[in-house]
Amino acid sequence: MPTIAIVGAGPGLGLSIAKVFGGHGFDVALVSRSKDKLDTLVTELAEAGITAEGFPADVADSAQLATALEQAIARFGRIDVLEFSPHAGLTMTAPQDVTVDVLRPLIDSLLYGAVTAAQTVLPGMVEAGSGTLLFTTGGGALTPYPMLADANIAQAGQRNWALNLHNTLADKGIYAANVAINLMIGAQAPEGVPHRSPDDIAVDYWNLHVSRDQAEHFIGN
Repeated sequence: MPTIAIVGAGPGLGLSIAKVFGGHGFDVALVSRSKDKLDTLVTELAEAGITAEGFPADVADSAQLATALEQAIARFGRIDVLEFSPHAGLTMTAPQDVTVDVLRPLIDSLLYGAVTAAQTVLPGMVEAGSGTLLFTTGGGALTPYPMLADANIAQAGQRNWALNLHNTLADKGIYAANVAINLMIGAQAPEGVPHRSPDDIAVDYWNLHVSRDQAEHFIGN
């Protein structure tokens, strides 16, 4: 069975991605901070006939994250697909208010976390000559939003690195892509607010994995 590891798994997009890939025969490794929440997701996936297991870790803690993914590899074998979309606790920070202390938690989660996750699963992908790395950011990774200046820095760095990964690993059979979501994720939203259901967005991730035809995918208006 192929395996997808979802880092930052939650009851919204993460669960939807798990269901889509699980429906195509994937086992699912779920990584996030709360064991209780992971257990709930695993139960829901099991009810849908999908084999899943949770591996608790703080994505901002590189050692914890690497250990969780190593445990997932030991449980399922090689990770075939990595999807990285942790919840970083976004704050409203104007560019002039960005400080090292404000920025550090986001760099730890969104950038260092992405690097740690990829470095943990990449050896198996390189050995097999195939693999998919999908890094999720907000639209500010492409076009900065002044009120999210700290997150924009971390996400733009993650996006830049993901594109470099694609450019240097594609000839080794490894596909990497940045998925920038520039709308509200939800089946419903306040009037006038652009949105898309997590189930619909999850299909985009599957299509990217299958087609492997672009290193950037934008979801928004």
